[in-house]
Amino acid sequence: MTDEVIFAVEGAVGRIRLNRPKAIHALNTAMCDAMIERLLAWRADPAIRMVMIDHAEGRGFCAGGDIRMIAESGATDGVGARDFFFREYRLNHLLFTYAKPVIAFMDGITMGGGVGISQPAAYRIATERTVYAMPESGIGLFPDVGGGWYLSRLPGRTGQFLALTGARIDGAECVALGLATHYVPSDGLDALKAAIAADPGEVDQILAGFAVPPPPARIAGNRERIDRLFAPETLEGVIAALQADGSEWAEKELATLATKSPTTCKVSLRLLAQGRDHADFADEMRVEYRVASHICQRHDFIEGVRALIIDKDNAPRWDPATPEGVSDHVIDQIFAPLPENQEWTPVPL
Repeated sequence: MTDEVIFAVEGAVGRIRLNRPKAIHALNTAMCDAMIERLLAWRADPAIRMVMIDHAEGRGFCAGGDIRMIAESGATDGVGARDFFFREYRLNHLLFTYAKPVIAFMDGITMGGGVGISQPAAYRIATERTVYAMPESGIGLFPDVGGGWYLSRLPGRTGQFLALTGARIDGAECVALGLATHYVPSDGLDALKAAIAADPGEVDQILAGFAVPPPPARIAGNRERIDRLFAPETLEGVIAALQADGSEWAEKELATLATKSPTTCKVSLRLLAQGRDHADFADEMRVEYRVASHICQRHDFIEGVRALIIDKDNAPRWDPATPEGVSDHVIDQIFAPLPENQEWTPVPL
């Protein structure tokens, strides 16, 4: 068992606290395994009526996954990277299908892997400190951990906008898009958690008493532009729409897209297009594991991590360097099924 996750039982509430502050609680394989083990134990325990997920000290809920380890593995045989994704997606699916209510506190940085363990929760609490993003296209990865499911179900084309640009949104915007269920000032969180632990059966009423109306959501003012300019189903179409618009906002988003991996931007659009049609979250996880297994050993991911995380020169050399250079055949290969004995499977019942 790892000390990077703290488990406790408070009344009838099982509490999971991420405890890797120097990495902003980014998930690693041991953390995923520990959470799966404890969630299974609590699932079978009639004394546990609810699960709470938050973080210990530090400035964020969860910044993602152990990207450096994944890239180092991807640069060799990829075994460690695939093992991490397999277990992380099992955790995501277990939370999505969990029979007992889960409440997640998206206080501070909530990105990548943090999205994966908060979005399945029935109650998702945002604060004025929430910084929410799926920034994977900037390192040659893609919005996984259920991104194809969650982002494809957001209003209008906001999911495609977030997936392609990696835009950071705040707590008010999370509430406006349905990514968060409640907005609670951060200085009230400790009292809220204590109240829920004391009487989890009254969680709805307790949340109603602590939640406040969020400030105006900035993204609401950009919805018309987002829905119109990110409407095309292809990356080339989105770029052409932004170029034709010519507004200052469109020029800013064009500049942002120019920094992203064309390959993983195309992967993201296909993932969302397919995710809309999945009726079972396990199907989403199965597809994402195929994509992750292939992409973690591709040039753009290794290069993106080098440029943004290791060398920090912020000058990745994508290959192919342009959307036109990324063929449908390449994307088909990334989405191709794995050998049957290597496909993703949920936690056995």
